[in-house]
Amino acid sequence: MINVVVLGYGFAGRDFHCYLVRQADGLNLYGVCSSSAEKRASAEQRWGVKTFSSLEQALQDDNVQLVVLATPHDVHCEQALQVMNAGRHCVTDKVMCMNADEANQMVEASQKNDVLLSVFHNRRWDWDYLTLRKVIDEGLIGKPFHFESSIMGYGKPRGWRAETSHSGGLLFDWGAHLLDQALLLVESPVRWVFCDIQYGRWGIDIGNHAKWLLKFENETLFQIELSNLSRTDLPRWRVLGDRGAFLKWGRDPQEPAMIRGDIDGATEPEEHHSRVTTEINGMACDLSIPSVRGSWKSYYQNVSDALNKGSELIVKPEQVARAMRVYDATVQSAQKQEVVRVGG
Repeated sequence: MINVVVLGYGFAGRDFHCYLVRQADGLNLYGVCSSSAEKRASAEQRWGVKTFSSLEQALQDDNVQLVVLATPHDVHCEQALQVMNAGRHCVTDKVMCMNADEANQMVEASQKNDVLLSVFHNRRWDWDYLTLRKVIDEGLIGKPFHFESSIMGYGKPRGWRAETSHSGGLLFDWGAHLLDQALLLVESPVRWVFCDIQYGRWGIDIGNHAKWLLKFENETLFQIELSNLSRTDLPRWRVLGDRGAFLKWGRDPQEPAMIRGDIDGATEPEEHHSRVTTEINGMACDLSIPSVRGSWKSYYQNVSDALNKGSELIVKPEQVARAMRVYDATVQSAQKQEVVRVGG
């Protein structure tokens, strides 16, 4: 059993990481670390674990083997280096860090100390994403050339997520998952990016609405759209291929089920099934595709298997470091309001 401590006991630490660590065979939720005495008491009561008031205190406990960082984005690099230089394995919540330089430091520390480093990209197991992959792999829409991936919402972000200095900005929350999916769906380097961010509402500096374009070397165009100022929704996915099209409304249903304490009980209404327009035997037809059931539990099970059984790690830090190079170019594009080429 690998003893795990979750650092940070806000929404992500409490309802995502603690819950999912407990679901993985081979991982033991050993402790929770928080500077808040109230949150430490809550964690101890709910999970029956040890609590620590600081990361330093947790790392003094020789039983701690893996630390999960459920903390603001701007401290991920510093904390990850502290964890790995102490000889402990590390998982960071997304986004991995603030820029490519920090990502490189983290990868180097993992290699130098011979410890595992991974980033919590649980949405590689989202039902909509897995369904799209299946449709593409089966050739139902032919070769994709245009992707649209959107998360719309209306409401002021709360806490540190509303501050660019701590969060990185609008693109660094949901955008981290959507970029990760984009880089997996399109097997080609990103040539250039363009990003426009609208500001002005809610009195926050992270931005309110973003349109983010990625042009890949194979000519694929991938559009990501994010909003905290949209009272109307967009399809979660609209994908065009040279033989057909893919359309998907509705988000992955695992989060509300998980918060209720039963992620396996997640269900999806039939109207959220994917729609595929394609050609079969020379005739155009519309298909309703039931979603592929992924499970966010798979993320921590893979981490456990990598540590306990030597299995291949699925979310590799080198992959996510590539995403940080795209982020660097995107931040420049949003500031300069121009297309920016992505470095190697």
